[in-house]
This record gives sequence, structure tokens and C-alpha cells, in this order.
Amino acid sequence: MRGGTGSGTTTAAGANLLAVRSHNTALVLDLLRTAGPDGISRLELADRTGLTPQAVSKITARLRERGLVTEAGRRASTGGKPRTVLRLVPEAGRAVGVHLDRDELRVVLVDLTGTVVGERSAPLDLGAGAGVVVEAVAREVEGLVGEVVEGPAPISLSADGHLLGVGVALPGPLDHIHGVLHRVTGFPEWDGFPLRDALGARLGVPVVVDKDTNAAALGLAVGGEGGAFAYLHLGTGLGAGLVIGGGVHRGARTGAGEFGHQVIQLDGPPCGCGDRGCIEALCLAAVARGDMGEAARVLGAGAANLVGLLDIDLVLLGGRTVAADPEPFVRGVAAVLDERARREGAGEAAVPVRIASGGARGVAEGAAQLLLGPLFGRADG
Repeated sequence: MRGGTGSGTTTAAGANLLAVRSHNTALVLDLLRTAGPDGISRLELADRTGLTPQAVSKITARLRERGLVTEAGRRASTGGKPRTVLRLVPEAGRAVGVHLDRDELRVVLVDLTGTVVGERSAPLDLGAGAGVVVEAVAREVEGLVGEVVEGPAPISLSADGHLLGVGVALPGPLDHIHGVLHRVTGFPEWDGFPLRDALGARLGVPVVVDKDTNAAALGLAVGGEGGAFAYLHLGTGLGAGLVIGGGVHRGARTGAGEFGHQVIQLDGPPCGCGDRGCIEALCLAAVARGDMGEAARVLGAGAANLVGLLDIDLVLLGGRTVAADPEPFVRGVAAVLDERARREGAGEAAVPVRIASGGARGVAEGAAQLLLGPLFGRADG
């Protein structure tokens, strides 16, 4: 699986797909993706993109040559001959998404539509050392791609021209642009580790790294979640992914969404980040006591801060702790936001709270969208 780097250059893997990345091509591809198996005509593509019919014909011809698009039959028109309908070929490209949690590794393989075509999970100790963790990720990625793409025989990913690469999502803070980790709470030994380049060199395919909450938020946005929203992830830690203006808001240093380390109790209990009274420390302590009502109240206090600062439209909850007992978290967070709305005179206009779609593999699916997003014109991918 070796034979390339993760430093921004592409190997044979995914080269055909990466070569089609342009603004106009992305517009066409995204419309083909959203049209589904029923497809869309060239004339409709021209109408909806604002491109000339000639430009659309050239783009779709190139996409057909690369095997990304095919005919899906003909559709009756209001006049003249029936129009040829085109559709995306989902299996023409794939991306791997990895959710690297503190104690578990989950890997998914998705097609061009984002549909999961394979999945694996395994226990993991994030504190076992960078070399051990990188090898564990590589082993699971190779195993999954081998099962789905080429059967039980060993596989070299660099020989598979349909793989865009690997997206990795894990707890922050980190540098999304350079793929370098910072001081992951509780695991200071990761500070400064170039995960993107190390894993890219091991696998021989492009690698993108982002925070787990950002990846999950991206997956939700691509899946149709609109407006400005905050995704709050409570699992082995606590963080937030923010979508504002249709894109993931990371900040200049990928620092946006470090939600768990808001100090809401001065001189409170110590947190693994080195501060005291952080919302993560208070929330996880309540969970450890089995007091989900208190955990939800603390989570709600943090959510109310976000609503007040960003005026978002929606709060989505996810993560294994929430998934294990969702009702008290939805009820508790909503109660805090309702009370805030009443104090501010907003009446029944409190920001709604609900469980995020995606379940246990939502972060991994979002990590795969880090690769797919740019192909379909999502610059936040």
C-alpha cells in the first residue's frame, strides 16, 4: 500500500477523480449526485448551472470518458426528440472515512454518493503511541478496502485508481491545513505529530485530517441539514462542530468548536486540558456518577452560550454517551435553551434541539466527506 505521500501530491490512486476538480465540473457533478439514479438531462444541467449547453456537453463528455457518468435512458420533452438523461456512477469512485476515538477505531468505505459500502471497527488505545496507532489505522483501512473492492486477497491501494484517499477524524485540537495534531486532551504525547504525512506515507494515498466534530458537522451538512447549526458530540470527550453559512466553521487555526473547554465554574474541578471548571470536566463527571440530568444541564449551559454568541438555528446532539440515553439529553438541553429564550423575551422561539442523524458511524462518514466534498464543490470538505 506504500508508494506515495500525504503531503499534497497524488498518486495513481484517485488521480482520474482528482483531475476533474474545477468549479464548473463540480457544479455539474453535484447536480448529477443530487439527481440520483433517475438522472438529469444536459439541458437541465445548463439551466441550473448557468453554463452554456456547449460547456455542459464538453464537461459531461469528459466525465463519461472517465467513467464517472453514464446514460440513464431518455426522457420525453415538451417538443422535439426525447432528451438523453445522465446519471452519476456511484461505484466509479470511493473514499475511506476513519473515526479515531480515544478507545475505538471505526472505518467506513463510501461510494461517490456517500453511501456506505463497507464498515469495520476495532478497539484502540490512543495512548499506545503514534507508530502503533498509525499501523492499526492502516491495517483496518487495507483490510476493509480489500474486502469490498478486491475480495479477500491482499490489496495495494495505490493500484486502485478509483480511491480518492482517506479522511481521518479524531479529537482536537489540531492543525487541519497541515494535518498536525496538537495537545489532544489526556494524550499530550501526540502534540506536534504529523498524522497526515505519516499515514499518507504508510498508505500511499492522499490523507486529510480534521477534528471529529468538524467531520460529523460536514457529513450532516452534506446530508441536507440546512441553516446555521451546532453539532455537540459527547462521548469520551466533548466538542462541537459548527456550520455557518453552509460551510464548516473551523477558524484560522482550526480552533473553532473547542466547546468542551469553556470554563463555566471558576475554581471548579480540574480538567485534562490543564484548566479548571471546564464544561467537559463537569459533564463527564456527572456522566460518571450516572446523573444524566445534571450532565444534560451542563451541556445545555454550554449550548446556551453558543446560541447567544452565534445566534444559530439548531442544536444537534450526538456521540456514544448521548446515543446510550438520548431522551434526557434532548429534554435537558432544550429546557435550558427554553429558559434562556423566555428570559430574553423570545417566547416560543427557542432554538430546537434534536438527535443528529448518522448514529455511531456519523463521524466516520463525515471523515469520508473530507475527500468527497471538494469533488462536488464543497470547499469546506
